[in-house]
Amino acid sequence: MPSAVQQDPGPARMRRSLGVKDGVAIAASSTAATTSIGIGMGTLAAYTGRQTPALLLLAFVPILGIALSYARLNRTEPNCGSGYTWVGRSIGPWPGFLTGWVVLVGNVIFMAYTGAVTGSVVLQFLNKMGLRSVGGLRLDPSSTGISTAVGLVALVLVTVTAITGVRAATRLQIWLLVFEYAVLLLFCGYALAVGDQPFSMSWLNPFEISSPQALAQGMVLAVFFYWGWDAAFSVNEETRSSTDAARGGLIALVAMLGLFLIGALAFQRVMSTGELIHNGPQALTFLGSALAPEPWASLPLAALMCSAFASLQSSVIPTARGALAMARDRTLGPMWQRVHPRYGSPAVGTLVVMALAALLAVLAVGIPQLNDMILTAVNSIGLTVALYYGLTALACAVRFRGSLRGGAVRALRDVLVPAVSALTLFGLGGYLVWDYATMSDHFEASPDNGWFMLLLPALFIALGLATAAWAKWVRRAPYFHTGRGTDADAISLPMDAETAALPSPSEG
Repeated sequence: MPSAVQQDPGPARMRRSLGVKDGVAIAASSTAATTSIGIGMGTLAAYTGRQTPALLLLAFVPILGIALSYARLNRTEPNCGSGYTWVGRSIGPWPGFLTGWVVLVGNVIFMAYTGAVTGSVVLQFLNKMGLRSVGGLRLDPSSTGISTAVGLVALVLVTVTAITGVRAATRLQIWLLVFEYAVLLLFCGYALAVGDQPFSMSWLNPFEISSPQALAQGMVLAVFFYWGWDAAFSVNEETRSSTDAARGGLIALVAMLGLFLIGALAFQRVMSTGELIHNGPQALTFLGSALAPEPWASLPLAALMCSAFASLQSSVIPTARGALAMARDRTLGPMWQRVHPRYGSPAVGTLVVMALAALLAVLAVGIPQLNDMILTAVNSIGLTVALYYGLTALACAVRFRGSLRGGAVRALRDVLVPAVSALTLFGLGGYLVWDYATMSDHFEASPDNGWFMLLLPALFIALGLATAAWAKWVRRAPYFHTGRGTDADAISLPMDAETAALPSPSEG
């Protein structure tokens, strides 16, 4: 006869299955440094030129403040809803719901365009192998349509692995990370040594960025580069302790800073600004071919493919768990709360997230060039990420405002740093909204059109407010009366065999 522990494992036992290493793997995979470096450096260079390394350093400052706010809040209230729960309790349910909502929407958009990026990388591999067309259809890596079709297959594969459990997913991601970072550091290190573009200290001087508009746009894009480290906080129910989640996120964030700086400097040592912008999503492939003969030149492309697959998988995980946290408060429908009886993952929600991302990817095929699709998605996500990061940091400052009377160190850590970080991101976002609103005199579905750039985030927020209104007045979600998310221990997750074998908390 099964023991009582086996019959009712409870969330406390499930929490012991993941540690700091797993949190680092999830956060690093979600941040996707290799993907950001491989396809995003050209986009940043279009705004900030040779000052891209300086911009990445500058953007790290408010992001570190946000990360410290997450860690402080997580020590007090570990919850897979993270910002949704913390903002709702500290500021109010409406901004709290919006925080959770923009995380969900941002991740779905990210998965949609990352699926296309993954497809593009696969097509680049096929081209290198000599396969450039099938049945008269040209396998063009820069085509949004062909890349999306291949990317949808990748999206299905990573969804299956995400459903089978976080532990299995993180094991795969750790090996992918080891490979891609080894390749990235090898090639970028070699580029720093042999590149023919002379290094200049001006590359590290943010005051040489050409205009305030370029600085603001570059900062929001850089915030997007760092986005993803907070995925470590989305698996609190499956982590041994809240400090493990915080350590995982912070370690991943600092590692991303180092990788971004090395990548930016390496690219600029090998390519001029014009070459970097021209190569766009194929910049890492260009770097490999410039530094080594085949087959070694294809290693950066293989690393990029690993990064794209890992970031797809790690985006599914926090998105479905964020929806789980909202569903148990009845701010989203009950289907998001259905947990797989064997794997303990929100399987139905994971499938729905995949389906929404696939639908959005198909709709985005109307933007013919992959580079334009990426820029459109990144601009939209960047504004919403700045919003929810800022709200979460502000929630930290509000919740711990009593620390202002507890000494200078506590006041700085708990209130002043979070508040300044939040206001910095709000200021950047507000400036860009004003800039987008005034830069165009007509509407056009183009990443160069300000009205189009504003339309997408505005639609996301409007749809979020409509969903919140439905949850408040139709579902009568208790969240909108208290602003408090359901406690993390309110839902029991089943254990797999490996987790069941771990010692209970009382056993040490």
